[in-house]
Amino acid sequence: MLDAAIAALAATPGIAITARSRDYRTPPWGDTDQDWFLNAAVGIVTTLSPHALLDACLAAETRLGRVRERRWGPRVIDIDVLHYAGATVSDERLVLPHRFLRERAFVLVPLAEIAPDLMIGGETVMQALARLDRSGIEPVDDPVPTGRPIPTV
Repeated sequence: MLDAAIAALAATPGIAITARSRDYRTPPWGDTDQDWFLNAAVGIVTTLSPHALLDACLAAETRLGRVRERRWGPRVIDIDVLHYAGATVSDERLVLPHRFLRERAFVLVPLAEIAPDLMIGGETVMQALARLDRSGIEPVDDPVPTGRPIPTV
């Protein structure tokens, strides 16, 4: 499903995938009465605005069968916009940088593979990650830090 989501984004006009982390098996967060998740991070270059990028992510989720039933509950895919260079957004639809980014190791571990020096809230991804418990977060695919090939369209 992660590969399908990345391919859907790569097929969206105005989005080019530039980096992809490995996939990670991670314990559930929030509502913990569910199976473990798979997480990954991608870097993109886009001509879309932050809100148009969010719309593209939500459209990809819908095409892949995402149904929103309960907050932090089981789902087939969840695509979040974590950071958008040069943009700070805070409205009813979108908060950038993502409001929980620096609190979630399951997000920071894959993000650290592709953007360890990215500054968020006055610290790098690696500095934020250093403060968090990473237990249970394990790579599930190739051990090469650059991850899988980037999808092309």
